[in-house]
Amino acid sequence: MLDYRIDTFLTLCECMNYRKTAEKLHLSQPAVTQQIQYIERMYGCRLFSYEKRRLEKTDAAILLEKYARAARLHEHMLREKLTDQKIDTLRVGATKTIGDYFLEDHICRFLRKKENALTLIVDNTEHLLRALEDNELDFAVIEGFFDKDSFNSILLRREPFVGICKKDHPFAGREVTIDELLQETIIHREDGSGTRAILEQELSGYNESLQRFQRHICISSFRLILNLVKKGFGISFVYDILADSDAGLAKFSIQGESVVREFNIVYLKYADVQDKVFSLLGDKR
Repeated sequence: MLDYRIDTFLTLCECMNYRKTAEKLHLSQPAVTQQIQYIERMYGCRLFSYEKRRLEKTDAAILLEKYARAARLHEHMLREKLTDQKIDTLRVGATKTIGDYFLEDHICRFLRKKENALTLIVDNTEHLLRALEDNELDFAVIEGFFDKDSFNSILLRREPFVGICKKDHPFAGREVTIDELLQETIIHREDGSGTRAILEQELSGYNESLQRFQRHICISSFRLILNLVKKGFGISFVYDILADSDAGLAKFSIQGESVVREFNIVYLKYADVQDKVFSLLGDKR
């Protein structure tokens, strides 16, 4: 059983404020302080310090936080097994490209076994990483950037990142210059999504940004983005698997090197979830 003081520690790591932590846990502020001091005495190290009147984690706190989040996940998995040993439930997150266009066959194969159950959350990269930290997911399959000091990962596949446009658009099948590109309306995902982060990184390599386009439109739905591009309202950038999903779209690239990015299975540091990963996604890699 996970010590209740570890929950207090993790809440303080999230809030980084003793008063807010106490309010969130319905404790007094001295009680929070005493629990943190107990953990510090137990491990023989300082966990928090004040720098310019701002609470900061020590290196020891950062390490303990990673272990504690993994321990909380392991306890959840144990409780699940003790409660119902007949059902194997997975809590999986996926970014929208992967959730809507890649995972279906894997999910169908997994669910053919009557003892398997699944909760799938499709969201942007930022929200999924937060859900992992909050023990709401066992693992996530993402195409965006993530902190490799905070999470472990398994490479799933590499996928080209391409421009898409209407079939009869002047860009169709071409390499285009950055100057040509900026004359277009760009349709892109919301802040926090993996595809937007990759697009912004590629633009920064040309010392450009989304704001430099003639017009930019932000939409969180890939289906709507594809339909708007197909009808000629603008161009966008997506993974190849998405571009190939609709015969009404044409592909193009920016002059220079082709862009290829990783699809990764991401989970908490020190968490032992490989068996759960492979039960959904197949043979060990």
